[in-house]
Amino acid sequence: MDFGCGNGAQTAFFADQNCDIYAVDIHQSDLDIFSEYLSSHDINNIHPVYYPGRHLPFEDGYFDMVISYEVLEHVQDEGLAMAEINRVLKTGGEVIISVPNKAWIFETHGANLPFLSWNRVPFFSWLPRVLHSRWAKARIYSKRQILRLMSKYDFKPHRVQYITAPMDMVRNRRLKHWLRKTIFRGDTTCLPFLATAILVYGQKRS
Repeated sequence: MDFGCGNGAQTAFFADQNCDIYAVDIHQSDLDIFSEYLSSHDINNIHPVYYPGRHLPFEDGYFDMVISYEVLEHVQDEGLAMAEINRVLKTGGEVIISVPNKAWIFETHGANLPFLSWNRVPFFSWLPRVLHSRWAKARIYSKRQILRLMSKYDFKPHRVQYITAPMDMVRNRRLKHWLRKTIFRGDTTCLPFLATAILVYGQKRS
């Protein structure tokens, strides 16, 4: 299951896997777009499913794996979302979750700040959670916070990686190319402040 698939752009990369994939999202309009794409490309093993936002429409222990990329920070109730992911995953099933990285210099999802038209203010993400949550458009996580959340909902983390910034917000092509080839080369980094996201791989304990 891809939890929070959006228009399916990322889910489609798994189409060549020999398994059934359920692409779940709360926005029916995005699922309609994805359904048209699947039909036009004759992809039959991916199934878009509308999710009303609270309980997932699947039986307990239904999935072998759940992935969720940059979604948890947007859900209304992160505890319920984690509990539901746990419920539909088999014991020993695998989970891969990515969340925005608090240590990144810029706020990845922006903030509703007064008197500032540019919402990606440097170091805003470093504010204490009580202040960050007041203006931020989405939650943000430190490595410790996401690992603690996973442990709370009975997931055993096996691997954690910092994902480097894609530099997609840089408009100058030459500067973007240079940054991607030098400071932000590669997909992962050991330096938290160079990473926009934290990727965690784990398993359901029981």
